[in-house]
Amino acid sequence: MDPEELFDLDADRPELSGAVLLHALDGFVDAGSAVQLARSALLPDDAPVVARFDLDQLYDYRARRPVMRFDVDRWTDYDTPQLTVRLLHDQDETPYLLLAGPEPDRQWERYSAAVALLVERLGVRLVVGLDAFPMSVPHTRPTPIIVHGSRRELFADYRAWLGQIMVPASAGHLVEYRLGAAGVDTLGIAAPVPPYLAQAEYPAAALALLREVGARAGLRFDTSSLEDAEGVNRTAIERQVAASTELQTLIAAIEQQYDAAAEARAALTDGDLPSADELGAELERFLADESRGD
Repeated sequence: MDPEELFDLDADRPELSGAVLLHALDGFVDAGSAVQLARSALLPDDAPVVARFDLDQLYDYRARRPVMRFDVDRWTDYDTPQLTVRLLHDQDETPYLLLAGPEPDRQWERYSAAVALLVERLGVRLVVGLDAFPMSVPHTRPTPIIVHGSRRELFADYRAWLGQIMVPASAGHLVEYRLGAAGVDTLGIAAPVPPYLAQAEYPAAALALLREVGARAGLRFDTSSLEDAEGVNRTAIERQVAASTELQTLIAAIEQQYDAAAEARAALTDGDLPSADELGAELERFLADESRGD
């Protein structure tokens, strides 16, 4: 199946050689709705479409049913799922591209090949994916960021703090992997979100994502709306925490664990990252301490 038949490319598009392509899809883990919030902060309603995917070939309508509106005696609206590449500009009027919409449910390899064709046709210089997932980090500390990519030179100043792990794949992860193997510069930017906020909106993580992307990709985003939302959100969190002794105890425990881990990481050299066996042994020790009430 020809991946080129999976998308339509606007023939009247402007010259975009050297632009950055961000991909921020729905459907995979998005703790704190951080990716959705970041995408909404960037995407105006009138952003022109540069490329459009044939979602009928990629989408499982029965698993993620679109919404229709019924009014008295007839259907009046249908929320058509769309997977598009749109042209945006940062605060310095630098053009960049945003691939957004539902994560494909099927044909991941063909979709990855189609994205690779778009990258080639548009002359994209860097592809950046956004993620957010729950992790034992407290909201009282700055949101840590995980960076990965196809070449270490793209993030040479970043100090890795995860060892080898196995995680469920996403279409975005596969795109990063396939493009990197083909020699395309790719980055992945991920924000851990406090587990007790994973099901709520957490603008602090969205802010951290956009600040990291901007610094890595040389873009300057307008994050004022997210900054306002983060202030309101933080006040609401603190109010709820103050009213719950159980929450206070939970957060204090996470703070203690997080600070101890941060101190240990600071003492490591890059070659001292724990192996999977060492991480497993440490987890066993932690669970044993918990069972004894330590």
